[in-house]
Amino acid sequence: MATLNHIPVVTAQMMIRKSVEQVFEAFTDPSMTTKFWFTKSSGRLEAGSRVRWDWEMYGVSDDIFVKEIENNKRIRIQWSDSTETEWIFTSRTENETLVAITSSGYTGNGNEIVNRAVDDMGGYMIVLCGLKALLEHNIILNLVADKAPDANVNY
Repeated sequence: MATLNHIPVVTAQMMIRKSVEQVFEAFTDPSMTTKFWFTKSSGRLEAGSRVRWDWEMYGVSDDIFVKEIENNKRIRIQWSDSTETEWIFTSRTENETLVAITSSGYTGNGNEIVNRAVDDMGGYMIVLCGLKALLEHNIILNLVADKAPDANVNY
């Protein structure tokens, strides 16, 4: 059996063809974020705030602590399990923004860490694809809800 020598750091990124202000706002304003990621939020992301995110279709939620926000540049949060996620927003042109999402701080045994990291990387790619469809084409793809239909508590 292989040994896990380094705790993985997961990165997912996507070019969104909208201004950095629009892309950043989509992650801080829950009225936008609920169209491509979670279904409910207790509030807007602001530095030092605590918010609750719900994925009602799966009957799960998490409490998020917003560690840092740099307007139109960076968001850093801590999940209830102490994992951290950071978004970096890089304006390429007036209407092109590269979003990079990095997740780190995984704990548990080697298998648990690897499984969580792989799941997070896939999940963040789905979130970025959903955001791209929403902002560039005004289409809500329901990617997060449709990722695991057998886990949906409403079926």
